[in-house]
Amino acid sequence: MNIKIGNAPCSWGTLEFEGMGATIPYSQMLDELKESGYQGTELGDWGYFPTDSSKLADELLKRELDLLGAFVPVGLKYSQNLESGLQTALKISAFQKEVALKIKSNTSPFLILSDNNGSEKLRTDYAGKITSDMGLTSGEWKIFGQNTNIIAKEVFEKTGLKTVFHHHCAGYVETPQEIDKFLENTDSKFIGLVLDTGHYSFGRNLNDPTLMEALDLYKERLWYIHFKDYRSISGSFDYFQAVRAGVFCELGEGEVNFPQVLNWLKENSYQGYALVEQDILPGMGKPFESALKNRNYLKSIGL
Repeated sequence: MNIKIGNAPCSWGTLEFEGMGATIPYSQMLDELKESGYQGTELGDWGYFPTDSSKLADELLKRELDLLGAFVPVGLKYSQNLESGLQTALKISAFQKEVALKIKSNTSPFLILSDNNGSEKLRTDYAGKITSDMGLTSGEWKIFGQNTNIIAKEVFEKTGLKTVFHHHCAGYVETPQEIDKFLENTDSKFIGLVLDTGHYSFGRNLNDPTLMEALDLYKERLWYIHFKDYRSISGSFDYFQAVRAGVFCELGEGEVNFPQVLNWLKENSYQGYALVEQDILPGMGKPFESALKNRNYLKSIGL
């Protein structure tokens, strides 16, 4: 089994949401990521890392790190968002390709496409408690799928990068039923799935497929995986309040059975990176200590 382990700026409190800029310099974040034993990183919010490809390549090379992907949120239910979303996706994909070539990476980074999570009040308020009447209409699903297909196809044809979609709480693809609908409405040739163990656990209801069942259900579209733990918390919270309350905890402290996930990955010959994410808001926690504990936990189960 050839699985490498990465981590991402969101574990250091650098999130893609408006008004949640970085509080930890990227150089410190990369130093701590390397010191805690990870082999790659995602790009994070555009502008957090250097936007000159040579500069970023130098920063990665001196730490012997791969660039694994870039998270690009787009409000995909709206036709009017397609052009701006496409241009952003192409710009970031071309940038990633330049960096990957300059560091002579054996790993091709992904475009990690997602809904514009946290931007719709209903979905933000009811994250983790979504019911069927809160979802997209059939017409909106058609637009959502078309926009996704166009972006993924253009990215592949113009940059050679593959696109994976990130289901995410506080967005329109959160529940297992919505993941199913998304996959039905998108082209398997151009769009795969990044399964996020924490967001899946947060977004499912009691009678929905378990995480292990989801791995089986989605394995044909599973191109990438995010390791995130989840613990249920009492109280009435919106998405951001839940994150601040610690819904995404350190690995091994929540409800995700990572030894089972690892066994599934071995049995299904998963190759590539697993990316650790412990989503925290800016200023929360002790990111370096958590990153080190998360890496040591994975070592303890054989990764």
